[in-house]
Amino acid sequence: MRILLLSDIHANLEALEACLAAAPEHDAVVNLGDVVGYGASPNEVIARSRALGGIFVRGNHDKACSGVSNMTDFNPIAGLAVLWSRTMLERGHLNWLRDLPQGPLKIEGIENVQFVHGSPADEDEYLLMLPDAQRLLDTNSPGVTFFGHTHVQGGFLAGRDDAAVIRPVYHSKRDAESFDFALDPACHYFINPGSVGQPRDGDWRAAFAVFDTEPWQVSYFRVPYDMETAQQRIRDADLPERLATRLAHGR
Repeated sequence: MRILLLSDIHANLEALEACLAAAPEHDAVVNLGDVVGYGASPNEVIARSRALGGIFVRGNHDKACSGVSNMTDFNPIAGLAVLWSRTMLERGHLNWLRDLPQGPLKIEGIENVQFVHGSPADEDEYLLMLPDAQRLLDTNSPGVTFFGHTHVQGGFLAGRDDAAVIRPVYHSKRDAESFDFALDPACHYFINPGSVGQPRDGDWRAAFAVFDTEPWQVSYFRVPYDMETAQQRIRDADLPERLATRLAHGR
């Protein structure tokens, strides 16, 4: 089975459409959360995501924008985007966000794989450093955990004798590229497909991944998109300018 992995779209319609156009053939779709927040196309992105179907794990912005949680841990710019999104969301989309399930989730028939937003222990936890991942990567955990939240494409692995950070290797920040990474069944992994709509790993291109269960392989992708239109939508909505400018820097 080939599974398309999307995460942290953050209401960026142009980035989502570019990812879907570039995605290879797949059998299922898993969305790792934060469909909304930051960007200026929440209704359009939700409609597109719902039409794709598949499995959805709720993210912290999905919770905040739908009123399931408060904005205690949000910075002022993120909080303003949440308040704006709450006023813009159509009732049906708002209800859909409220009903999104908490991870970890699994796909029936696929053993040893789970899907979360932050981490299996805490849906709002940021797994940014190897020691944070190591404490959760043990012999009792599933072989592969797919997560989002950090907006950093790559992940972590733990083997019998060592642990390491996974980072895809690309050759530009302009063209569409992919990077294949074979998984070792003897290791445990945290795999992040990257952020579709607001990367924070220094690469502005939209990010996603495909997991192929037969060769046990993850293919990471980066694709350019119409960033200028996404930025203009943010400005037209009178959202903070920082939300537009950061798209160009991948930060």
